[in-house]
Amino acid sequence: MADTRLIQGRYQLLDLIGRGGMGEVWRARDESLGRQVAVKCLKPMGRQHEQSYLRVLRERFRREARVAASLQHRGITVVHDFGESEGVLYLVMELLEGRNLSQLLEDNKQHPLPVPEVIEIAEQVGAALAYTHRQGIVHRDLKPANIVRLTDGTVKICDFGIARLAHDIGFSTRLTGTGIAMGTPHYMSPEQIGAGNVDHRSDLYSLGCVLYELATGAPPFDMDDAWAVLVGHRDTPPRPPCELRPELPAAFGRIVLDLLAKDPEDRPEDAGDLVRRVAALPPYRAGAPPRRTLPEGRPRPVRASARLPEPPRLPGWARNMTTGSKAAGTGPLTPPPDPAAALTGAWTGPWEEDRTLPAGTGAHGTGPRTAGAERPPPELLARLAGRHSEGLRLARLDRWAEAGEVQRAVAAERERLLGPDHPDTLASRYEVGFALSRLGQPREALREFARTAAGRERVLGPEHPDTLAARQETAYVLGQLGRHFEAHQVYTTVLGARERVMGTDHPDTLRCRHNLAFNLSRLGRLEDSYTMARDVAAARARVLGPEHPDTLVTRYEVGYALGQLGRWTEALRTYEEVATARARVLGPDDPDTLAARYEAGICLGRLGRSAQALELYRELVEDRTRAQGPAHPDTLRARHGLGVNLGRLGRWEEALAEARDVCAIRARVLGADHPDTLVSRREVAVGLGWLGRWTDALAVYRDVAQARQRVLGAAHPDALASRQDEAHCLEQLGRSAEAVELYRQVAALRRTRSTRGHQPLI
Repeated sequence: MADTRLIQGRYQLLDLIGRGGMGEVWRARDESLGRQVAVKCLKPMGRQHEQSYLRVLRERFRREARVAASLQHRGITVVHDFGESEGVLYLVMELLEGRNLSQLLEDNKQHPLPVPEVIEIAEQVGAALAYTHRQGIVHRDLKPANIVRLTDGTVKICDFGIARLAHDIGFSTRLTGTGIAMGTPHYMSPEQIGAGNVDHRSDLYSLGCVLYELATGAPPFDMDDAWAVLVGHRDTPPRPPCELRPELPAAFGRIVLDLLAKDPEDRPEDAGDLVRRVAALPPYRAGAPPRRTLPEGRPRPVRASARLPEPPRLPGWARNMTTGSKAAGTGPLTPPPDPAAALTGAWTGPWEEDRTLPAGTGAHGTGPRTAGAERPPPELLARLAGRHSEGLRLARLDRWAEAGEVQRAVAAERERLLGPDHPDTLASRYEVGFALSRLGQPREALREFARTAAGRERVLGPEHPDTLAARQETAYVLGQLGRHFEAHQVYTTVLGARERVMGTDHPDTLRCRHNLAFNLSRLGRLEDSYTMARDVAAARARVLGPEHPDTLVTRYEVGYALGQLGRWTEALRTYEEVATARARVLGPDDPDTLAARYEAGICLGRLGRSAQALELYRELVEDRTRAQGPAHPDTLRARHGLGVNLGRLGRWEEALAEARDVCAIRARVLGADHPDTLVSRREVAVGLGWLGRWTDALAVYRDVAQARQRVLGAAHPDALASRQDEAHCLEQLGRSAEAVELYRQVAALRRTRSTRGHQPLI
């Protein structure tokens, strides 16, 4: 193969990268596309002259290579092509610039990797495994040499679909005299050793071995004799990693030991469960007791063009910030144009006799008809239209409670005068629902939107733009209620109708696709969410212009998706570009401009640039105070970010003072049990813990836990996180028995919640 230097007239071999049991890996140039790739040449051994064997092998190779090529995830090496050339099977893969984990350990002289790096690797590999296991694919040979960390920090798994192929080709290592087929002994699961049923949980065990080695410097069973290693996997409990490395967070040590359970039933249920547990870990700081924080929420740029579900509890890439759920957007929300608001008089109301319907039936079948009733005076209808407009004005000023009351009164009067299905009545009901959703009353909003959608469907038809608008808002409040699978179904149906009626590039169609992209992220479909947001941003740039506010809203969403995928450098660049463009288009003090700057601060913190993040938040607090006032929720959110970064820099006295001040203002402005207030109270406890005042911290943690249970319910994720905070504090105070009991209660509630809340993927 090396003599020809050219495979299939397309791949020019350049340099030998490595040689192993399965053959060679070359850096090559794809002459057709002008890009550099990696080519793995697989050389069958043993019975290569038996034609029947070779036929079976080639077919198996094609099948496994197709499996590998079908995987599309940022945490998995991309397979571009495969085939056979001169009797040698080959795979063409992306060329990775980085080091595999085995090499990283060698570079570190077999010393363990820094704790934050180990946790980051755990989260990224877990996310990649979660994806592949959903596709029904098991790796079977997960080990440090098959996991690569790129120069930008991305972690990728290699050789998916190749492990089984290795066995067929003849490269499975065997123990002398045992006849036991095996992978790499140090990372094999007990069921692999015993030739038992191997499923996705075997990969979790292997990952536990990898993480154990990264965290301690050696695998869990580090013996020279392969048989002794296998016996250790099968029969011997591993030594807790925290005994070998005391600075490891205790919670992370428990995760690793759970992965290394002998019985697959005792391991985490799946890789998704692993990712959730890793994401809940506190940020690690060397030389200090670990602390637990909630993920940092993101302020949403809320506009007429992009009413999106409220931000979710974010995954681990945002765990270093501590803001929690937010109840409203970052600026005033302009309600959408309401074409029905001016339809007064253009309707067959109950005062007109409809001779096509049986006696006693209203003009649209909505109730009894008052034959011969007088038409409402035009001046009365005009007055109601004026009050409706006043409600819209109040909404634009973010005065949602007043706006809702005005629209509720107008809707009742219009229903009395015009009938429940008159477009004017439904327009006011639509605005009532909208106000309720912004006031954090999604259940009441859902009833209003469902009633509006049903009425508009009867009167205007199922695919009328106004009907679709009401159904889309129904999807929005379903998302607020955490019913994301139902929201996905509604968004998908509305999108199909909009594409049929309006076309793929209509602004309303693009708005629906934008919302669907956001909802996909709530379902954990991060790659799909990013791809759709990116495509919508490109379409809006083409249709509306690159600096249209709607285009910038979607580019903002692209930045968020990049963050969810751990691509922080790209996310930072996107947010900075959006902030610059918004400053030009909307002005430097527009809430959306300030929101993009805020997100840039989160990216800086995630990239470890806390000093720059601190400076950004200082400027942002000043600008938001000037533009929105010192007690505005967004100003307080910026101050919260400032305090968090003070803590990151070890300035805990200042961080504690900032948290207390923000908490007091939030309690006064938002209420004592508002989610943001509780987040600030929790941050006070965090500061007390870092200053060693654990008794004071315990009192605050308990207060927050009780409030969240009261407001959200005992099984809500935030309430459970607070109970864990309380248990962690008890551990610090040496009250281990109480802590263990509390951890057990939390685990039981999580199992109950998981069982009740399980829904199939869409």
